[in-house]
Amino acid sequence: MRTFLGATQRILQIEAVSGAVLIAAAMLALMLANSPAAASYHGLWSSHLSLGLGGYSVSQPLHFWVNDALMTVFFLVVGMEIRSEIHNGALSTLRTAALPLAAALGGVLVPAFVYLSLNTSGEISNGWAVPTATDIAFAVGVLALLGRSIPSNVRILLLAVAIIDDIVAVLIIAFFYSGGLDVSGLPWVAGGIVLVLTMQKLGLGAAYLYVLPGAMLWFGLLKIGAHPTLAGVILGLMTPVMAKPLFASASTVLKQESTFLAANTSGVTVAEQQIAFSLNKMREVQREILPPVSRVQMSLHPWVAFVVMPIFALANAGVTVGGVDLSAVGAQSVMLGVIVALVIGKPLGIFLLCQVAVRSGLCQLPPGVTWGGVLLVGLFAGIGFTMSIFIGTLAFTDENLLNAAKLGVLIASLTAALVGLGWGFSLRKRLKKQRECSNNVQ
Repeated sequence: MRTFLGATQRILQIEAVSGAVLIAAAMLALMLANSPAAASYHGLWSSHLSLGLGGYSVSQPLHFWVNDALMTVFFLVVGMEIRSEIHNGALSTLRTAALPLAAALGGVLVPAFVYLSLNTSGEISNGWAVPTATDIAFAVGVLALLGRSIPSNVRILLLAVAIIDDIVAVLIIAFFYSGGLDVSGLPWVAGGIVLVLTMQKLGLGAAYLYVLPGAMLWFGLLKIGAHPTLAGVILGLMTPVMAKPLFASASTVLKQESTFLAANTSGVTVAEQQIAFSLNKMREVQREILPPVSRVQMSLHPWVAFVVMPIFALANAGVTVGGVDLSAVGAQSVMLGVIVALVIGKPLGIFLLCQVAVRSGLCQLPPGVTWGGVLLVGLFAGIGFTMSIFIGTLAFTDENLLNAAKLGVLIASLTAALVGLGWGFSLRKRLKKQRECSNNVQ
């Protein structure tokens, strides 16, 4: 449990900083897309890049490589977060998972219903999943602006809800936004999975060794017709959650030390040899004590937070506002549907389902979390951004509808952030007064 809390705090710290970087990247994309450099900006992401594997090659625009390849690393971290939460986190027991599960269920169903009630037919109805997602980095980053006075359990609840949202988003992508099945890709998928399992059985832990089977899995899913980023989720869910036994790690190091000392004939004293060996092996032992799922996640998380997601924002948030024709069929409806579903549907769904879950006795509010805190989580969960835009790119083939959806996500995320901050500062004042009254009574 202590390991989980430590990892959670580290993730929250990274997300808080990366949220600001993500916002900056999105603002830069918007500025470029609405400046004299707009043609160059859009031309960059439309330029083609070719990559090959064996006798096969893929030639796609740079935008494809960002959304379908680079984002696989993002989904790899998502898969490992899910794996960790199921093993020893908010999803490890029904008791701890009940409240965030209820919140996430409300935060998915109600926004989808709100969107579909405003967009009932044709391609515009395909965007029903756009407002169901929550951007972890953006949401936690904005929450961090409220300071330490907001109870830590509110932050953990928001993180748990966002992670479950990610699970739902992955399932939605797999079942609703993947193409028809092409069995020619199955051998690639099976080969990648078998190779991963074999390497794990042999005890091979170096991350770079799994690049090849990961590429096989990605390419196989692409050929099958499923979205290739799901390869990241599959690999993340397959990552071991158990560390090597401490005794075994220590024994291995002692054997290596004996071999090192016996082979060393340089005339250096034994004490100096032992110090040199210890410095070389200390990091290795520390690394082996951590389970692979935590070790790899900790290594990749900063890259995802500060490289992958900002690049995704640069490639996708650049909507040329003057180029969105809201008078075209469905465009205004799509934009309004996304805004209303995220800003109103999300907090409403989360708050109502939490009320039902708590009042029915299925769960209880964590210590320090009030109904005001639950509403705060709901408001910040309305910040969809990364995952919402990503789903939008899968939902709409019409460029104008896609840009209308992106514009809706950007407006909704900004609105949800501002409304959430307003409510958060009000909640913070009330909590401060309650603490002062409690201290005066004592």
